[in-house]
Amino acid sequence: MQSLPFIKMHGLGNDYIYIDCFQESTAALITKTDIPSLSRRISDRHFGVGSDGLVLMSPSKEADAEMRIFNADGSEAEMCGNAIRCVGKYLYESGLCPSTSIAIKTLAGIRILTLLVQNGVVSQVKVNMGMPTVKTDTLPLKGMDILGFTSVNMGNPHAVFFRNWVISDAEMAEMGEHISIHPHFPDGTNVEFVYVRNAHELDVRVWERGTGETLACGTGACAAAVAANRLGETENEVVVHLKGGELFIQYDPIYKIVYMTGPATEVYRGQYIL
Repeated sequence: MQSLPFIKMHGLGNDYIYIDCFQESTAALITKTDIPSLSRRISDRHFGVGSDGLVLMSPSKEADAEMRIFNADGSEAEMCGNAIRCVGKYLYESGLCPSTSIAIKTLAGIRILTLLVQNGVVSQVKVNMGMPTVKTDTLPLKGMDILGFTSVNMGNPHAVFFRNWVISDAEMAEMGEHISIHPHFPDGTNVEFVYVRNAHELDVRVWERGTGETLACGTGACAAAVAANRLGETENEVVVHLKGGELFIQYDPIYKIVYMTGPATEVYRGQYIL
């Protein structure tokens, strides 16, 4: 019987199962495994370990490491802000990357992490999230008015909707999945519903493509902050309040770069029976 070693970590409750493919035996096992199927099985919260998805951490010739992200439905994602902070924490604390500045290759490009370390433990991670592309758009929904939204690409797609109230659970369940798989988005999209508290604070709820509502979304928080800034609703630095906690987002209006800072937490390690 074969078993796969894993680490469960989360960023503000956005939890993933992480596989260390720096280990040759683990990497060899992964190459013989159907990864989408594994992600669906291991992510199941009743019959698996339970998570929002699966993350593979591997060596890279172009960066310090490579990260691949698979959603709970088995689809592969380009980037995940919460997951990349956890990857940085693991790589540093395990000694695989001893520097407090780490470059991670993703499908959205290489992202640079700056680690805040206290007594050998990573407490916060600041991520250069790159340069977003932003445009205004509209979405026709059956039986509803045409909805205006801001389309933000953070290396992965986001549709940001602003509301004058914090969206309810019922409305989130009704609209989140419907919008995320709407034909307007051929590859699907992540969906953010945003309430502007003031010029320095946002309340954001996120429906992640391929997963459903999550307690936090790093790229989603960045997308919301950029959209609010472009609309003149907020300053260049904001605290984004998510169901799982807070992220600090900085937007450099000169170089058009977004920075995200937040925690990363290891929960436990184990062996998954294949």
